[in-house]
Amino acid sequence: MGERECAEKVAPLRPHFVLIHGISGGSWCWYKLKSMMYNSGYMVTCIDLKGAGIDPSDPNTILSFDEYNKPLLDFLSSLTHDQKVILVGHSAGGLSVTQATHKFPNNISLAIYVAGTMLRNGFLTQQDIKDGVPDLSEYGDAYDMEFGLGVDQPPTSATVKKELQRKLIYHMAPLEDYILASMLLRPGPINALLNARFPEGNECIEKVPRAYIKTMYDKVMKPQQQDNMILKWPPSHVYVLESDHSPNFSSPFALFGLFVKLATSIGCT
Repeated sequence: MGERECAEKVAPLRPHFVLIHGISGGSWCWYKLKSMMYNSGYMVTCIDLKGAGIDPSDPNTILSFDEYNKPLLDFLSSLTHDQKVILVGHSAGGLSVTQATHKFPNNISLAIYVAGTMLRNGFLTQQDIKDGVPDLSEYGDAYDMEFGLGVDQPPTSATVKKELQRKLIYHMAPLEDYILASMLLRPGPINALLNARFPEGNECIEKVPRAYIKTMYDKVMKPQQQDNMILKWPPSHVYVLESDHSPNFSSPFALFGLFVKLATSIGCT
């Protein structure tokens, strides 16, 4: 066996990151991070949840969180028992990460929430809603909504109005990234997200270490909301970025550095 072949056999596998977008986004949201991580030798998978990105489903027909999150759960179910990934959820993608840790704790080495909705059991109480749902009421009628079940029923999908997207979501991002996002954002299945409920009393979820990356200048998931979720369900690591709601665009190098630091902290190289 040659020296190079031997080195390849004993070299440890680099961590496998799985990146989950927030509502209205898609796997495209991670193009900067994926490029950096790929060039640094990490395995990276970016998933389109149902009705997001290039998934063809109509978000108005997605009424349960299980259905919305199925692409992530299908991916995790395809792993062998000894395969582990680092899950990253941005914004409402935090709900996807939490459900995954309930269902596949043995396949997740770390859960990272980036300005994410970090609720142990989803939306069980009014306080959960207050902490985990963006309150944009100060900006007036901030959402374009669709009512797939009829106008007398709750909205089935929503997206922040185009004229507010730069001001609220991307106010620190480069102009070209904001323009890209404004062209690709889709209505998100708000009804499915608000029906996210996870089992109480599942202690397996605590086997998965968690980290929270707080965004200091966030106008969507406000810092006080992030603090409330951190206090209610304390993670093992908390970091703060001087960023808007979208550090994947506005602070990609700093965010990448934190991903590497966190991977190292759990013994991944």
